[in-house]
Amino acid sequence: MPAAASNAIKTYRMMEYVRRFTAEPAAVQQLVLADPGQFFIVAVEQLYPLFTQAVPPSRATGHSLVYVTSGQARMSIGNDSYTVGPHEMLIARAGQVYSFEPGDMNTGFVCHFHDAILLGQAAPADAQVPFDFLHFWGRPVIELPAQTAEFVGQLLHRLLVEYTTHGLTYPAVVRAYLLALLHELNRAHSTDEPAPLTAAAALTNHFKHLVASSLKTTHRVRDYAEWLNISPNHLSKCVRRVTGKSPARWIEESIVLEAKVLLFQSKWSVGEVGAAVGIEDASYFSRLFRKHTGLTPLAFRKRHTPS
Repeated sequence: MPAAASNAIKTYRMMEYVRRFTAEPAAVQQLVLADPGQFFIVAVEQLYPLFTQAVPPSRATGHSLVYVTSGQARMSIGNDSYTVGPHEMLIARAGQVYSFEPGDMNTGFVCHFHDAILLGQAAPADAQVPFDFLHFWGRPVIELPAQTAEFVGQLLHRLLVEYTTHGLTYPAVVRAYLLALLHELNRAHSTDEPAPLTAAAALTNHFKHLVASSLKTTHRVRDYAEWLNISPNHLSKCVRRVTGKSPARWIEESIVLEAKVLLFQSKWSVGEVGAAVGIEDASYFSRLFRKHTGLTPLAFRKRHTPS
């Protein structure tokens, strides 16, 4: 089995993000108080209108929860796009690649938090939060039953009141409400899980895990098939059946997605970006990037660089 590849792609802290993508950074700073990398919560209808341009693929250091009470919210997470409406929670987990377009009309809450706010200062350095839905490689949407949605809405409102009144002056209070919220979501996630996965779906999920951890060093379908102890042909049939894409296409799209993040969040040259996603030939990297985006790497970077 492959070792996990090192992650060269940096992650954004909240105020870097705000300065780059909102028309009114000062307005956001009034909503997002001290140390937003640890925790913040704002009303969707106050935050979303301040984003006036598309946010390209990015990573953040914490988890983001988007809960809609009316309207809808759209976001791309990984290689897939999602739309959520009332009584649905959309989760962008820490380290996941996500992007979104402006223009959604909705109400609700955006809650962002780092693992550290849950674990506290006394937690061991290698401690992990005890919620499967924050680690699970799967659909990042939790559909909430009516009663649970009511509880979740109340908890988010109470967190918003606490945060706007006191910021993080009383972290134990914030942690208590946040833990209650996450326990409600975890219970809903457990009951919302689909029927047991078919063999093809389970194999495809395992393939996605391997691609995510080994993308920098391994691009050949036959290597992934070997790690899974199956033939390349069987892997291809399973992945196509579940995703509608071939394993090679999935790998290529994952390479391009990683490259988009680097082009946006770093100042590396095209050759350095290509090498970081495992392609040493800068010319081949540029051709692959253009094949999937219609843009050269430099044109993509220029499009998402403020003038």
